Amino acid sequence: MRAALTRGLPGLLVALMLAALAMVWFPAPGAHAATDVSTVAAALRKGPVYVDPAASGQLSAAEADALAAKIKKADKPVFVAVLPADFPTANLFQNLRTDTGITGLYAVRLGDRFDARADSAVMSRSAVRNLVTSVQGVSDANTQLNEFTDRALANIHGAAPASWGGGSNDGGVSAGALIAVGAVAVVGAAGAYTVVRRNRRRQDEEQRAALDRLRVVVDEDITAFGEELDRLDFHPAEAGADDAMRADYERALDAYEQAKSYMARARRPEDVRGVTQSLEEGRFSLAVLAARREGRPVPERRAPCFFDPRHGPSVADAAWTPAGGAPREVPVCKADWMRLTGGEQPAVREVETEYGRRPYWDAGPAYGPWAGGYFGGGLLPGLLVGTVLGSIMASPGYGAAYGTGYGDFGGGYDGGDVSGADFDSGDFGGGFGDGGGGDFGGGGGDFGGGF
Repeated sequence: MRAALTRGLPGLLVALMLAALAMVWFPAPGAHAATDVSTVAAALRKGPVYVDPAASGQLSAAEADALAAKIKKADKPVFVAVLPADFPTANLFQNLRTDTGITGLYAVRLGDRFDARADSAVMSRSAVRNLVTSVQGVSDANTQLNEFTDRALANIHGAAPASWGGGSNDGGVSAGALIAVGAVAVVGAAGAYTVVRRNRRRQDEEQRAALDRLRVVVDEDITAFGEELDRLDFHPAEAGADDAMRADYERALDAYEQAKSYMARARRPEDVRGVTQSLEEGRFSLAVLAARREGRPVPERRAPCFFDPRHGPSVADAAWTPAGGAPREVPVCKADWMRLTGGEQPAVREVETEYGRRPYWDAGPAYGPWAGGYFGGGLLPGLLVGTVLGSIMASPGYGAAYGTGYGDFGGGYDGGDVSGADFDSGDFGGGFGDGGGGDFGGGGGDFGGGF
């Protein structure tokens, strides 16, 4: 059989292929006898979910398969490990990330405890912390892991690793193994080019998908503004109209047409910023025109309502605390200010995501440019701190993906890329109870005391 495989091939390639095939067909005795980090990492390179045999009572095989299928379908670099409570904890996340060698988000259920770490290229520490906090206290492993995964998939950057693409686990020669053997022959000549081309194609696909989601929301905004123009029912020649009113009305009309034109030319999510900036300017012009017609003082220029920019310019700042975040002052319209002071919930702008309707600040990174056009670069980070969108916008990978100036990616690896040990160990904390990173311990400030 080996003679047939090697006939006519150069000697070096023969040696490499035989070595690779030997590892596939003749694994070292006892290589998988003991569960350790290397065993977990090897499994995660083949698929997104690993359940230790000693922890199989927490997550059944059917539940693990369903979770893995969800992650694969989303094509995102999310890795989940379910381990027994007595699994060695020293530097677990860092060692697991090093051994797996793939950029992504790593979540570990350890007994009845749960935590996660991620490369900052795919998700910031703050975003990971917020997601972990949102599922703490959920005792059922299947429920906790699915809730965490659903929220993570909506916000993580990057794509699934190529190593998840196929193969079987029946002990025979898998398609993945044969692909790996073939890769040995070509990696020297074409590997770097393939990685760069794949990353560029994947980023283009992600941006097109993000823009398609945004287009629905922005079209709603443009339509709402057009309806406001109609409701105002202003005629430049009407009795009482003066040059200032006509100028306000002309600016509003220009903003409406400009927003439509910008959206028609948009090719990337960051192009949406100009659209929403035009709409914000147009709504302020309408507010000024309405005040002039009613004989009221011209309003001061303020940011639009934080909860839904379609509400128009804000009239005051009000205290608001997002789930799991710190309180802050946000600009609100009169109606939302009255709701808040009356103990009611504001009318929040929700958008469709693949996981249902969510507030725009919890709907993924593509909404950064959309919000940035309404609120401006200087104001937005302070308003969104502690929210999922705010955390993502603070991550190093965000600026490269959506061009808003929040962070500088500067190259490196996207989610799903094989980076080996080339990653920031600070992203993955220290170890269990060693005081270095707070991994499932009590010393990590990132997790507010941990377990």
